Amino acid sequence: MAQPEHNARDSFVALYERHVDTVYRVCYTYLRNAPDTEDAVQNVFLKLLAKPQSFKSTEHEKAWLIRVAANHCKDCLKSGWSKRFALENIAEPVAPPDSTDWTLEVVLTLPEPQRVCTYLYYYEGYNAKEIAQMLGSPHSTVRNHLSDARAALRQKLKGDFDE
Repeated sequence: MAQPEHNARDSFVALYERHVDTVYRVCYTYLRNAPDTEDAVQNVFLKLLAKPQSFKSTEHEKAWLIRVAANHCKDCLKSGWSKRFALENIAEPVAPPDSTDWTLEVVLTLPEPQRVCTYLYYYEGYNAKEIAQMLGSPHSTVRNHLSDARAALRQKLKGDFDE
């Protein structure tokens, strides 16, 4: 009888290892600090453990986890806990430990909807239609967020290339 439980654990560990970095990065784009991000990642995978899902493919797993991560982070941001502190009084968030991509640092300065759409589009490779489905937004809204983000990034990065 221990064999099926062992296989379930192994498959969960494999799923975790496949997607933990993606879930971390998605949560970080919302929460913008490592401790809250780590808590969110843990909660996303705990949700999967509490209510196991059957997935059609690894892309289906990834899309489900991104959707759950985004929803969980939005809930965290709406909760009273995140509103107890004045953000102006808190030091700038520390970049994720394994982050060496300076463009990601610039993307993380964008407002939330632009930041999340840009990350999913450029770093995770989803198209605007897939992002709209994951975030529960209209396709045109995602395209507008991406367009606004490109304009903002062009402006922010302009100074870096002019020098």
